[in-house]
Amino acid sequence: MKALDLQYRDAQKSATPRQGRGRGESYTPPADELVRISSLDDLIAGIRVVTPEQQARLQPDSRLWCVGDIALLHRKCVAVVGTREVSPEGAARSRRLARELAAAGVVVVSGLAKGVDTEALRGAVEAGGRVVAVIGTPIDRAYPAENKHLQERIYREHLLISQFAPGERVFPTNFPERNKLMAALSDATAIIEAGDTSGTLHQAAECGRLGRWLFIAKSVVDNPLLQWPKRFLGQPKVVSFTSTEDILKAIGAKTEEWH
Repeated sequence: MKALDLQYRDAQKSATPRQGRGRGESYTPPADELVRISSLDDLIAGIRVVTPEQQARLQPDSRLWCVGDIALLHRKCVAVVGTREVSPEGAARSRRLARELAAAGVVVVSGLAKGVDTEALRGAVEAGGRVVAVIGTPIDRAYPAENKHLQERIYREHLLISQFAPGERVFPTNFPERNKLMAALSDATAIIEAGDTSGTLHQAAECGRLGRWLFIAKSVVDNPLLQWPKRFLGQPKVVSFTSTEDILKAIGAKTEEWH
């Protein structure tokens, strides 16, 4: 399989930080803090259920690379995900949901892609919340390049996770695999905005396989141009949501803290 052209020079660099052309300082990868986890079950055992069969499918190479506060995964976690080409309304919804989840003490999980992911992670961090970023590249790379400083802040103050060893090549299949892992690490996934061909739908399908909650924004459900919500609505633990409280109640988080 052909390796993915990341399009950004910074994302192709080695772990040695160098000056980017016209981009200021390049991404500085973590040094000695990198921890290799031998299995997904080791990371979330006793917190969220993943059967041996599911683990073999989600993590065939038996490795996860983590930098930061692994204890964040012991708290209630909600993945906030969606399209890279997010609308202004979708960006605002992403930030608001992330802020309100953070105010309730819920950890916001996302993928550090541009669009919904970035808006959610920034919204939670700026609100003083905690976040987990799960990336589709090795931890020694930052993609997209404009998120390099956000990625550095996350591994220093929060938690950064990758399924891919430092120095590995990056393939298009990395990103759907990243989405599936996010579903496993989270108590619920909230999709803010996504088209019928969005990679986010890999995460939606994985929620069903794992028995995790899947929340689809009502604005997405009501969009007559979209067909994909119909494939999920009516399945167990799939909800069209209009407020953060819908999510907090479902995962058993306290709602009074953010009112």
